[in-house]
Amino acid sequence: MKIAVTYADGEVFQHFGHTPAFAVYETSEQTVVSEKIISCGESGHGALADILAAEAVDLLICGGIGSGAINALSSHNIKVIGGASGNTAAAVEAYLNGKLKVRPNFHCLHHHDHGHDHDCGSHDCGSGKCHS
Repeated sequence: MKIAVTYADGEVFQHFGHTPAFAVYETSEQTVVSEKIISCGESGHGALADILAAEAVDLLICGGIGSGAINALSSHNIKVIGGASGNTAAAVEAYLNGKLKVRPNFHCLHHHDHGHDHDCGSHDCGSGKCHS
């Protein structure tokens, strides 16, 4: 199984559509056998699913992610687990051991054009409409 994790400085990046890279872990019998980092370059939301599909990824672990991205990944048969945080390798190990803790409000339901920097899923934008 190949597991990709949104990645920045060894941590789970909190907004799928803006992730600078993916850590991709090849696993066998619930053990990580290899890891590589794939840069996303200037890729936008739509191209990220194609990057993961080209790597034959089976599962994505991420922080926040919107339904459009989930649908794009699903079209490539990539399962999504959102709401993760912390070290990427630790997140994969926790997943493999059935102990991955995630926050339930990881769905990003808005456009990020309201004038401030933030991590998707970490606040309510003051409007109450950002996350379910």
